[in-house]
Amino acid sequence: MSRRSNLDALFGSRATPKPASSPEQFADANPGESNDEFALANPPPPSQAPERRRSGAIGAMSNTLRGLAAKADAAAALEQGSAVIDLDPKLIDASFIADRVDDANDASLGALVESIRESGQQVPVLVRPHPTAVGRYQIAFGRRRTRAAQLLERPVRAVVRPLTDAELVIAQGKENLERRDLSYIERAFFALRLEAHGFPRETITAAMGVGKGDLSTLISVARSVPEDILKAIGPAPAAGRPRWMLLAERVKDASRPALTEILGDPAFQAKNTDERFAAIFAAVAPKQERRPKAEIWKDEHGRKLARVERSADRVALAFDEKIEPGLADYVLDRLPEILAAYRQSKG
Repeated sequence: MSRRSNLDALFGSRATPKPASSPEQFADANPGESNDEFALANPPPPSQAPERRRSGAIGAMSNTLRGLAAKADAAAALEQGSAVIDLDPKLIDASFIADRVDDANDASLGALVESIRESGQQVPVLVRPHPTAVGRYQIAFGRRRTRAAQLLERPVRAVVRPLTDAELVIAQGKENLERRDLSYIERAFFALRLEAHGFPRETITAAMGVGKGDLSTLISVARSVPEDILKAIGPAPAAGRPRWMLLAERVKDASRPALTEILGDPAFQAKNTDERFAAIFAAVAPKQERRPKAEIWKDEHGRKLARVERSADRVALAFDEKIEPGLADYVLDRLPEILAAYRQSKG
């Protein structure tokens, strides 16, 4: 029996009595029985007494109990995580494991704000009751939607669900996996933070949707990129796995004073995240030695017989076989004589 039925029974609500069947109906439904038998089985109903009117106190108590029942139903729906409610975004705290890299120049946040302003919030966020702060919530996913609602000074539509730490990070990772908008370095640092928090590899692979080998690579890359470099660059979605891995390798030997100077440059900070990655990537690239201009050796007629290229530890001599065929072999055959003469000249 529903709560409403219980309340109606408690406070005297009566269902409308069904009209008695007529003799003809009884005869049709039950052939072979006489109208006299119908009269005995169905005596005429007594005159109906006027319905008793509820007193003001009983009516008020009925309304109160119905309200409590409705609240209990709502509480049960919230406990099961099946209800979408409006929450003040100021009461929602970030997840205890960050899965994003903040970008001060994130243009997509402004687009999201305008979309919610015009069309409303289409997809609710997922939160859990905060494990240590009564009356507050902790976000599982929907951080940017929550931020947009805060900027618009309007409630955020949310599903509240009791989650353990492991359930929260798995939900957080699964939602990111379905959106596929996390950059490679954000996924790498999410994996590293999960490991640093003490989660077992099985939980991390479930949250990340990757195998153990790829997970090890993600964590290794995240460990090699300093936090200040990551914060300065941002998510850099256009820089995929190969370039982040190369940056992680090169930054180990890079000049820190030079990088610090770049990070503090206002022109660098004004760039978007992918441009900032490109600037740091170029700064840590190995310096190529500048080759000196090649020398051309000519004979007495001005013909270009050989080309001489010099570097710090090497000299290359190339003969033009078309102009003077056999000259290269002649020189090679006499290299022992040339070497002996050279050494003799040096005493």
